[in-house]
Amino acid sequence: MHLSHAADAPAAEAISFDDFLRVDIRVGTIVEAEPFPEARKPAFKLKIDFGPAVGVKKSSAQIVSRYGLDELPGRQVAAVVNFPPRQIGKYMSEVLTLGFADEAGEVILFAPDRAVPNGSRLF
Repeated sequence: MHLSHAADAPAAEAISFDDFLRVDIRVGTIVEAEPFPEARKPAFKLKIDFGPAVGVKKSSAQIVSRYGLDELPGRQVAAVVNFPPRQIGKYMSEVLTLGFADEAGEVILFAPDRAVPNGSRLF
C-alpha cells in the first residue's frame, strides 16, 4: 500500500467497519523525547504512556522541523498500538505515532483538542 501525504490524494478504497475496528488507535502522553541522530531522515525517539492497559511504548517520529524536544513531553498524541514492532536503524519502534502533512509536507502531530485519559481508544 502506498501512502500519500498530498491533500489532493484520492480517497482510499472502501473498507468495512470491522476492518476499521482492527486498527487500535489510542491516545497517550509523551513522557520522554530524545534526539535520533542515527536515523536516515531527521527524527526524534519518543516514549509515550498509553495508560495501564497498553503501557509505555517507544516510537520514532519525523517531526523535528515542526517541534522542539522541550515542547514534546506532556503532549498527548494518537498512535496505532497494534502494529508489530518495527526496527528503525538500531531503534525498535513499537507504535506508529499519527500525524498529518502541513502545506510544506511536514508532519503535524494528531491529538485530541481536549485532554483525555491515556489509553483512550479512537472510535
